Amino acid sequence: MLVLSPPDAFGTVEEGIYRSSDAITSDHYPFLRNLRLCHIVFLSTEVPSRAIQKFAAEEKINLIHLGLKAWQANLGWKPVSEELVKEGLELILNRNNIPVLLMCTTGLHETGAFVGCLRKLQHWNYNSIIFEYRSFAGKRSRYYIEQFIELFDTDLITIPSEVPPFFTTQQVMWEAEDIQFLQQKWGSQFIKP
Repeated sequence: MLVLSPPDAFGTVEEGIYRSSDAITSDHYPFLRNLRLCHIVFLSTEVPSRAIQKFAAEEKINLIHLGLKAWQANLGWKPVSEELVKEGLELILNRNNIPVLLMCTTGLHETGAFVGCLRKLQHWNYNSIIFEYRSFAGKRSRYYIEQFIELFDTDLITIPSEVPPFFTTQQVMWEAEDIQFLQQKWGSQFIKP
């Protein structure tokens, strides 16, 4: 009997978008194959392990090392750069690029910051974003990552023309909620555009 074993810190972010640490071994390959990945987005500055490179090559998965750009940037207190998050979000919000696996060394910090920025773009409540981050990071959560998420400017993101269904549904719900709020506040003076 085949046992499917996910990598450390594995989780489903949204349908077709997954997250994990980079600590994968051949034991994880059957599980990862079932995801039918198109891309692995590596967010850490470190070079992806040989196991990741081998798996991606064998399965013809596009391995994108976005964290490599951070070597050239002076990030200071930031866990990742705004440019990395912008490029990564625009990549995963294109429905043609999923299923995708987001990965960093621990699966907690760079990935947590990235997913937090996605949640902010999805109009999640800040407390809910931090709750999700802390549920993965546990005792290793970092205040500066929470601050990065809070200060991230979602207006930097150019939304692709072909977004995944989860994003379309959430945007429609958000707009409906906005209209309902405006109608409650302004009454009949507000007419839906």
